[in-house]
Amino acid sequence: MKNIRNFCIIAHIDHGKSTLADRLLEMTNTLTQREQQAQVLDNMDLEREKGITIKSHAIQMNYVRDGQAYTLNLIDTPGHVDFSYEVSRAIASCEGALLIVDATQGIQAQTISNLYLAMEHDLEIIPIINKIDMQAAMVDEVKDQIVDMLGCKRDEIIPVSARTGQGVDAVLDAIIDRIPAPTGDDNAPLQALIFDSVFNSFRGVIAYFRVFNGTIKKGDVVKFVNMGSEYTADEIGVLKLKYMPQNELRCGDVGYIMSGIKSSVDVKVGDTITHVNKPCDEGIAGFEEVKPMVFAGIYPVDSNQYEDLRASLEKLQLNDASLTFEPESSLALGFGFRCGFLGLLHMEIIQERLYREFGMDVIATVPNVSYKVYTTKGEVFDVHNPSGLPEPTLIDYIEEPYIKAEVITKTEYLGNVMKLCIDKRGTLLNQTFITTDRVEVNFSMPLAEIVFDFYDKLKSISRGYASFDYHPTGYERSSLAKLDILLNGEPVDALSALIFKDHAYDFGRKICEKLKELIPRHQFDIAIQAAIGAKIIARETVKAVRKDVTAKCYGGDISRKRKLLEKQKEGKKRMRQVGSVEVPQSAFLAVLKMDN
Repeated sequence: MKNIRNFCIIAHIDHGKSTLADRLLEMTNTLTQREQQAQVLDNMDLEREKGITIKSHAIQMNYVRDGQAYTLNLIDTPGHVDFSYEVSRAIASCEGALLIVDATQGIQAQTISNLYLAMEHDLEIIPIINKIDMQAAMVDEVKDQIVDMLGCKRDEIIPVSARTGQGVDAVLDAIIDRIPAPTGDDNAPLQALIFDSVFNSFRGVIAYFRVFNGTIKKGDVVKFVNMGSEYTADEIGVLKLKYMPQNELRCGDVGYIMSGIKSSVDVKVGDTITHVNKPCDEGIAGFEEVKPMVFAGIYPVDSNQYEDLRASLEKLQLNDASLTFEPESSLALGFGFRCGFLGLLHMEIIQERLYREFGMDVIATVPNVSYKVYTTKGEVFDVHNPSGLPEPTLIDYIEEPYIKAEVITKTEYLGNVMKLCIDKRGTLLNQTFITTDRVEVNFSMPLAEIVFDFYDKLKSISRGYASFDYHPTGYERSSLAKLDILLNGEPVDALSALIFKDHAYDFGRKICEKLKELIPRHQFDIAIQAAIGAKIIARETVKAVRKDVTAKCYGGDISRKRKLLEKQKEGKKRMRQVGSVEVPQSAFLAVLKMDN
């Protein structure tokens, strides 16, 4: 056990985690020449296309130094704020972390956030400056930033270039010298933490775990503590690029277990594995419950695929424990699921994975957040969907979730960043100058304001330099109104939104204008209205497709033309009563992406 090291890599998005992982795998000869490729641990097509890590990946490396053989278990983590739950799972399974900072960009918001996560779990931090071979590298300045943040010595910071491999051998030495070996007892009752799982259509659910105490052998009968279900360990092993079966895994090891689990509901990330005949007293603590930030309805395009969508979401939840869902129905879209996501990028990735991995074509409704509604009768309940609101006369007041937003930017963009945050109902808490030209600004603002396009706008006004991170701070009372969109007097529940009262008029007008462009013309006029309660605040009309019924009248009495037009008018009126308005999928998406 003294020769095992378990560590993860944490950093802001695009600071070079996956590239450094590639170099570590090369230097420990974990990969053959044929298996080597850029971002080898990012095995999803989506990850390669977008250039981001979405899943945390575990891999074991063997390294020999001074005649001693060491086992290094690496867990690569995502950098984007929407996947911070993946990072927390990786950190719970490790003793140390490599903190990577880009020499050209310095410390950014997600660097600080992930560092605090690691410190809460008492991990040994090894600071690394990456991209020192770049012309724009500011090695001395970034070293000063790291010393200020961590309080470490300057010579403890390792300068590397993950692209060229320069300095990577010093990282391997630091992992062995600085990160403590796992502690635990091989003879104690088995305690193993499940930190991830995947679904294999041939082998069932495969759970990835880290052994904290005891030993697990092939053929053992094991129990999942929280779920209470019992299984036989048909196959256990370690994770290289492929599964490598072993006869036993001891204290400190990271591996996988296959036991023919058919139902994805039976495995929960954060559960503890123990033996049936010699169980542990309690499960492993320190694993946080996921808190979804953004809610949206996901519906199958074909209503017959409802059960297929349920199965797909369950399998996806195995691999992404931060996804939550529950059934719901909508008048416009039929049966579907109310899903909770950690952010808009997370929602986009889930939709894309449903399509690519399971062939599910889905419609997503406008995303919103969860509100607390206080009624005049003194009741309190959570509302995830505007259609779940009680009558306005029964509502005493509504509270919405607030966050503490941390933005790190160059000083030249500070004015633009402040204006953006204040426009989004933000309140400035404080600002701190990290260096002469970099400043950290903290705002308190409603979560609903950052759900749509805050991140994109922040990137564009700061030319990509500003970085952003947020933490929920609780609920605060707010002045909100339910905005309904009516088509010919019928509300479309999928387009309704809870919105700040002062913004409701502009938002309603923009939605109506957008829908007028996107809804195809029918045989009758379509009235598009935005309403708050019974008050109509905006209206647009999609004119009917009309046939010129008077074309055959040349000359003659005007009454003939009038008669034909009246007849057509009656036909249109009758059609409007029986005809239904088709809202295309592009209309839902356009409202979603609208600059609100």
